[in-house]
Amino acid sequence: MSDDPLYLEPRLAPPTAALLESAPLLHALVDALGSPLNIVLPDGIAENVRQFRSVFDRHHLGGRIFFAHKANRSSSLVRRLTTTDAALDVASLRELQHALGSGFTGDRIMATGPKDPEFLWLTARSGAVLNVDGPEELRQAADLVHTHELPPLRVLLRLSGFEATGAARLSRRSRFGTPVTSLHRLLDVLDRHRRDLEPIGVGYHLDTTGLDEKAAALDGCLRAMEELRIRGFQPRAIDVGGGFGIDYLAHAAQWERYTTELTGAVMGSRPPLTWGGHGYGLRAENGTLRGALSLYPAHRPVAGAAYLDALLSHPSPSLGRPLGVLLLESLYDLYAEPGRALVDQCGLTLGRVLEIRSADTGPHLVRLAMNAGDVGLEAHGVLLDPLVLPRDTTSPTGAVAVHLMGNLCLEADLITRRTVYLPRLPRPGDLLAFVNTAGYCMDFGATQAQQQPVARKVAVHRQDGQWRWCLDEEYWPLGRTGGPQ
Repeated sequence: MSDDPLYLEPRLAPPTAALLESAPLLHALVDALGSPLNIVLPDGIAENVRQFRSVFDRHHLGGRIFFAHKANRSSSLVRRLTTTDAALDVASLRELQHALGSGFTGDRIMATGPKDPEFLWLTARSGAVLNVDGPEELRQAADLVHTHELPPLRVLLRLSGFEATGAARLSRRSRFGTPVTSLHRLLDVLDRHRRDLEPIGVGYHLDTTGLDEKAAALDGCLRAMEELRIRGFQPRAIDVGGGFGIDYLAHAAQWERYTTELTGAVMGSRPPLTWGGHGYGLRAENGTLRGALSLYPAHRPVAGAAYLDALLSHPSPSLGRPLGVLLLESLYDLYAEPGRALVDQCGLTLGRVLEIRSADTGPHLVRLAMNAGDVGLEAHGVLLDPLVLPRDTTSPTGAVAVHLMGNLCLEADLITRRTVYLPRLPRPGDLLAFVNTAGYCMDFGATQAQQQPVARKVAVHRQDGQWRWCLDEEYWPLGRTGGPQ
């Protein structure tokens, strides 16, 4: 086992790297708006849409890319998205209201997730697509349409419990969707409400990175489309959900080395790598390694649009031909719901260093003006190093191990449980920049616990060779003169 620092250096897209080189601007923003502070780069979401659309084009498929709004609350990201050909996936009444208020029309919105009556009503009233999880939801939607004399509501049937041909194992259980073996229950409801509901297709939601499992689900959806046709419906779209992922790290070797060394630490063959010997799902029992690593695969060589490409190129489990080819031959549109992947490199979170405590033994303790809820990397199992943005550029360099502590009066308030290696020891007043937090890690778990402030959010973009910024809620995709940006 090597004693060299265990760095997990983040991957930086050129716009992110360029922004980080503007440290005086970032310090000025935190001085004015406080710590923590979320920085959003809305132009990045348009570039990510373009990459996903290029995969559709490569496979000669039509369809829609729906951004899963739950990944980030930002207004600037949603408003910038209106200028692309993408659509929006909303999972609550407030998200639907935000979408409509940001410039999306109902025909570019799909409602997913658990739905209360108010959410269902506005979905039907606005003309959005309803992604249905069960027969009762279908019945409630039909009653709303009939009672209020609304136009037929477009619905997409979400299915689960797929089984690959020749395999005895079902895909993992999901709280979302109707088991594919119970598809007939959905079709029976649709039969009774043909005037009120228009089934446009089927889809799935799988919380997995497994390509084989998703291929089996897509294969099952192709068969389910035939069942709809047999009943006399005319479905035209298959929704493959989200879960395309992000490659967070710059170096695969660093990820491989860290996970190897973590195993050694859990087994006691090297000093601990985490606060309190936390094993991230691994444990030692009588000299044997037990458990499973409960971390997001921070290095993913195939992620984002490339993952969708791999799925469409994957052979059908039942027919052996590429799934994208089968979609094309059936003249089906493809729907996809990327969340994290569409905001890759679209944001970072800044925290000011408040205090450095030198331990007699072991890593230094670094206290930040933020807490674990403000940067949910740990909660989502994402491990990557923050970057030090010194206020004084003469700060000495040299690798140092630290533990990052939050601002709550709780033992559990650790920004990350692992020992973090930094290229220099920060000083009070310096900033730590946690990059690529826009997908679920920026504000998904933020609270006002102990009356600590929730991070404000600003949008930044390049204009005339300079960085321009505004408060997130004040961003619109317009130039200073009111024309297109």
